[in-house]
Amino acid sequence: MKNYLAASDSRRSHPGPASDEKRARLDRATAHLDPPFAVIDTEAINANAAALVDRAAGKPIRVASKSVRCREVLRDTLARPGWHGLMAFTLAEAIWLNRGGVSQDILLGYPTADRVALTALATSEQLSAEITLMVDSAEQLDLIDSIVAPARRSALRVCLDLDASWRPLSGRAHIGVRRSPLHSPAAVGRLAAHVVWRAGFRLVGLMAYEAQLAGLGDAPPGRPVYGRMVRAIQRWSYPDLLARRNAAAAAARQHADLEFVNGGGTGSLAATAADPAVTELTAGSGLYGPTLFDTYRAWRPAPAAYFAASVVRRPGPGLVTVHGGGWVASGPAERSRLPRPALPAGLKLLAAEGAGEVQTPLAGAVADMLRVGDRVWFRHAKAGELCEHVDELHLVRGDVVERTVPTYRGEHAPAFL
Repeated sequence: MKNYLAASDSRRSHPGPASDEKRARLDRATAHLDPPFAVIDTEAINANAAALVDRAAGKPIRVASKSVRCREVLRDTLARPGWHGLMAFTLAEAIWLNRGGVSQDILLGYPTADRVALTALATSEQLSAEITLMVDSAEQLDLIDSIVAPARRSALRVCLDLDASWRPLSGRAHIGVRRSPLHSPAAVGRLAAHVVWRAGFRLVGLMAYEAQLAGLGDAPPGRPVYGRMVRAIQRWSYPDLLARRNAAAAAARQHADLEFVNGGGTGSLAATAADPAVTELTAGSGLYGPTLFDTYRAWRPAPAAYFAASVVRRPGPGLVTVHGGGWVASGPAERSRLPRPALPAGLKLLAAEGAGEVQTPLAGAVADMLRVGDRVWFRHAKAGELCEHVDELHLVRGDVVERTVPTYRGEHAPAFL
């Protein structure tokens, strides 16, 4: 089988304008705005969306809504060929998006214990027909039954979450994220039989998110040994995942006619698309192109999302300080989760201070060319989390703000409550 995890020239398919030109263009487009604010470069996001469809090789892609967190951008993406349906983070978010007309095909990416949202889902024929719950144990089904008994509701759509982590050394090692207890095809088969046996549930899908493939950059700068280790892990775990996912899908299909088998993420889209067991994919971060994806060899999205901060101090030669800037991403508390100054090129965070809540000092020769009131454009480490800091996204085409649209935060969405 072709090595879909190897380095590819596709990462250079969207070089974009030179950094000086892009900075000037963004500055002109947003001259009427006061930082902090966030922008989306529409040419870059459109190129990324098209590239992801190419990598999906004809399989439909669900949009991972938590990586976008803006209803208008979700609508724009779903209007493109090759994209269909959403993967939501919370049930409250899924209901909000469904009722708002964004999508009538929403898969919940994680199990839920939201009693209010489960009651709303279970007592609505429309919602229960258009939103699919994620489960990995009978205990989760028990909770749902305790909220709304099977006799008092429509049958709820259910997807099983296969744990895609790699467990070499006879299971003594665990590589990947800790998600589902369903690691073996036999475990999937047992829970599938249980779901089908119980009243009030309908098994429709299987999902497996391969975090060690989709969520690990294999070319981290300055860490060649770690990069080789990641590439080895990905190369060795991929065949194991192919075999287990195919067997798990077959085990589930012994009990129900599955509508879909979902897999993938931005970092593994082409590899997952090559799996014959997978019928649909999921991606989202690749639309915005955050900094965590700069460390991938297979494909690097064009940077499309930025936020601006104002220079407020010049503490010394080669130094400027911007107001705020500490928009830190979730995950392990390490440097990779910090925002990165991108424009003008040549600025770096100070190791001793990082990105601060009230101010962020930056170093570099280009700092001497900046004046108080100038802007520094940053990129966030993770995609949708940028939207937790702003009420609006300004969609820039060329040197004009084409549209300004609300984020989840700006709409007071129930997504993460």
